[in-house]
Amino acid sequence: MVDEASDSEDSKKVAIIREVYDGENAHESFEYELERALESECQLIVIEPSKLGDETSRWISVGNCLHKTAALSGVAAVVTGLLWGDRPYICGPFGVTAAISCSLYTVSWQFDPCCQYQVETDTSKLPHVEVLAVLGPSSPTFLVRKDDSRRRLLHTTITTLALSISVWRVYQALK
Repeated sequence: MVDEASDSEDSKKVAIIREVYDGENAHESFEYELERALESECQLIVIEPSKLGDETSRWISVGNCLHKTAALSGVAAVVTGLLWGDRPYICGPFGVTAAISCSLYTVSWQFDPCCQYQVETDTSKLPHVEVLAVLGPSSPTFLVRKDDSRRRLLHTTITTLALSISVWRVYQALK
């Protein structure tokens, strides 16, 4: 059962996915409610069912890992490409790793509605602290909507630069 509360603006919606088992297909019902909440772009989503909360947290962690891998290996490729220009075998693998991670993120993660959300573990940082009073004794998962356009721009730019430097260094070595 999803409870939706909203302030004066639609962008501040809160969706609470309650852990109510009213049939055999309760887990599918929880997943459907989560999809509805993600599509309605709620500012805060509270997931009471622990299994669904864990699955969602892991999925968001995969996206974060892909982003960080692309960004960090891209930075490593740029730095090693600039410092050791005569050794393309150092910057090349970093550039390829950044390109693969960025491609995986772009293909499989970028268009998922979950990519707009991050798991928040510190309840004092939640945008709607008054929601905590409504919740039961369970330990829910909190998803907070965040704009990820700068993040995507960052890892795409770093990856493009890293791949360019890596290809240039390999070209110079083979020339």
